[in-house]
Amino acid sequence: MTEQRGMTMTNTATTKLVKQLALVVVICVIVRFAKHKLGWYSASLFASKVDHFDYDLEWNRVTPAAILWIIFSVYWSIAARNSAPTKSSESKLSTALHQITLNTALVLLFWPVPGLKGWFLPQRFHFLVAIGVILQTAFIFLAVWARRHLGRNWSAEVRIGADHELVRTGPYRMLRHPIYTAMLGMFLGTAIASSQYHALLGVAILVAAYLRKTRLEEQILGQTFGGQYAAYRRDTWALVPLLF
Repeated sequence: MTEQRGMTMTNTATTKLVKQLALVVVICVIVRFAKHKLGWYSASLFASKVDHFDYDLEWNRVTPAAILWIIFSVYWSIAARNSAPTKSSESKLSTALHQITLNTALVLLFWPVPGLKGWFLPQRFHFLVAIGVILQTAFIFLAVWARRHLGRNWSAEVRIGADHELVRTGPYRMLRHPIYTAMLGMFLGTAIASSQYHALLGVAILVAAYLRKTRLEEQILGQTFGGQYAAYRRDTWALVPLLF
């Protein structure tokens, strides 16, 4: 009964997090669409006598990224059903802090925050939208690949599940946290497509969030697997091959 209750709590928390992420993306998309239709700013893509590759700042540059985020959220919600019961985990406060930080970073990817609408990449480089989409798609595949290898060991929070295994197959042969790497890459792809400072700030916040979560996860895995995990750390990179 205890194990069943633990698994139910884990799946509920995971599903709640994924639904929050999907809701954030959907809200951002709806608001942008409403602004576009209500004419709160110039819709350059649909205006007459303009270059139709001149993507509108508030809508067209990030629409493909938003669609990809929704697709990813749906897949992640389905995959989250396969998770083992929890033996030990971080505190609820720590989990909530990460969820809030993650959602804040995701909002900043899409929301044109006043004072952060400047361009960190040239606005005229329309090909950056395609580059961002390609990059985001590639890292989605990395996340799916890692998730399939992690199997029932995966959870939204930092925790050790029942019969937890130290996975060293697939992307885990090189990276200890490939799903975090994938999330960072997906954020970066969206930020490149947007090319605005508010999206770049979202990436920076996510980097800080995952550096914190990586440290917590390595502590609990080190305590659980001891020398086996220490050897694994020596043979792999945390997030970025050859760098970190």
